[in-house]
Amino acid sequence: MTITKDMTIDEVVNQNPETMIVFMRHGLHCVGCHVSAFESIEEGATAHGINVDALVSDLNKVAASGKK
Repeated sequence: MTITKDMTIDEVVNQNPETMIVFMRHGLHCVGCHVSAFESIEEGATAHGINVDALVSDLNKVAASGKK
C-alpha cells in the first residue's frame, strides 16, 4: 500500500504501526489524538507547519521497509 497525503493519520498508523515514529520525528505528535481518526496527513502537516511531501516520502520508506 502506498501512503498518500489524503489518508487519515489513524488509517496509516493502524495499517503500519512502524510509521508512528516517523510522524513523531516530523513533529506530528497527534498520532494518538482523537482527531487523527478524521484528519488527513496533509491537514495535520499543514496545521503544524510540516512539509507534507517530505513526511509522506519518509512514511512510505518506513512502511515499505517494515522498519520500526
